[in-house]
Amino acid sequence: MYENIKNVLKKHRQSHLLAFWDQLDAPQRQRLLAQIRRLDLAKIDCWVADYVKKPASEAISSDILPAPFYSLGPSDNKQKRKYTEAVKLGKDLIRKGKVAAFVVAGGQGTRLGFDGPKGDFPISPVKNKTLFQIFAEYIAAASRKYNTVCPWYIMTSPLNRARTEEIFRSNNYYALDEKNVFIFQQGTMPNFSSDGRILLADKANLSCSPDGHGGSLKALYQSGAIEDMKRRGVEFISYFQVDNPLINIFDPLFIGLHALDNAEMSSRAVIKTGPFEKVGNFCLVDGRLTIIEYSDLPDELAEKRSPDGSLTFKLGSIAIHIINRAFAERLNADGFSLPLHRALKKIPHVDERGEPLEPAEPNGVKLESFVFDAVPLASKSIILETLRPEEFAPTKNATGVDSVGTTRKMMVARAASWLESAGLTVPKKPDGSIDCLIEIAPGFALCKEDIKEKLNQIPQINPGDKIYLA
Repeated sequence: MYENIKNVLKKHRQSHLLAFWDQLDAPQRQRLLAQIRRLDLAKIDCWVADYVKKPASEAISSDILPAPFYSLGPSDNKQKRKYTEAVKLGKDLIRKGKVAAFVVAGGQGTRLGFDGPKGDFPISPVKNKTLFQIFAEYIAAASRKYNTVCPWYIMTSPLNRARTEEIFRSNNYYALDEKNVFIFQQGTMPNFSSDGRILLADKANLSCSPDGHGGSLKALYQSGAIEDMKRRGVEFISYFQVDNPLINIFDPLFIGLHALDNAEMSSRAVIKTGPFEKVGNFCLVDGRLTIIEYSDLPDELAEKRSPDGSLTFKLGSIAIHIINRAFAERLNADGFSLPLHRALKKIPHVDERGEPLEPAEPNGVKLESFVFDAVPLASKSIILETLRPEEFAPTKNATGVDSVGTTRKMMVARAASWLESAGLTVPKKPDGSIDCLIEIAPGFALCKEDIKEKLNQIPQINPGDKIYLA
């Protein structure tokens, strides 16, 4: 076995993976061989040639148009009737257990200054609830509201799977039934030096990284999550990322429009804050709906304006999707692979002497796939606009833009706007900012319409108050 693998590695210019063989004990040797056997070396040769040794040079088509979309509100009476029908259908699909929640939660809280899975980061403004707890309470409240069971699928990474499972066990699954929470792990890809050699994390282990949120579609299938969905009768997957506590997981309008239009993978969008905001751009490329990364859209298109002065390419992707279970299943049956994206990173590894290296500058290449690259593979895909303050507060940084502070501020602002929409008064400072802290638990209201039914449960709010509605 060893000699066969040695010869195969030599053929593919990866012989260095066995450089420390003589220094390994029997279990280490078996572990290393098992990792090497899982490599598709022929495919890796192509990755090295196409991505590792040179930046990906994807030609941008000349046929790029702004993507059509459903606006926040209906544009005419015909569309108003369609929106009404979509809401009714969406509620019916949720009620029948046809919709599941799916959160991509493989990230760590490192950039937040937090040691642990990002989902365990405390974020709510009054009770300091974690992201996981907020989502769990939302799912529980939706299950009660629609008298159904809304299953929750959670994709972790090798780095945080065990800790995530421990968090859920120690919190008694946040009062959800354990059998309706499905935790699984995404795949990994080897890390490379700039000349295409697979790096070693240590003498007995390959250096690998999670394969990106694009790996979620494959992980759903390989983990058995898709089979679990089929058994339950789930047809639609509500996909979101773990850093966004404002997510409206089960939005009847979005679900209903997606189903009415027989779409396979659909998206929520916000109006971009400017031409170069760091979000994906919704475009029609050669007639297919496509999301082009902000770094890949030519400046002249990013800055292009419509006659009314608005950006021509104004729709930004916020990583919220409805995905048909059958679509994810079909892609896996076809043996699909999403395009890879190249990133230069600081990758710890051992050198040719087996000495550990902790690079201060980017020293290697990580490859990953993005889930939005599946959009052009769908037979039909729709976009529904949403308001940023209502549904998009990414918690990516400790301070500054998209930070813990901005997220908490947005959570308070949304809660205040919901109360004001019901006719209540929220105290403001002279500059117009909110002069209190408000947190609305999902069990109290899932949307602003729910507030009107509970006006008698809401106390008067005075300047400086901390209000928690549950």
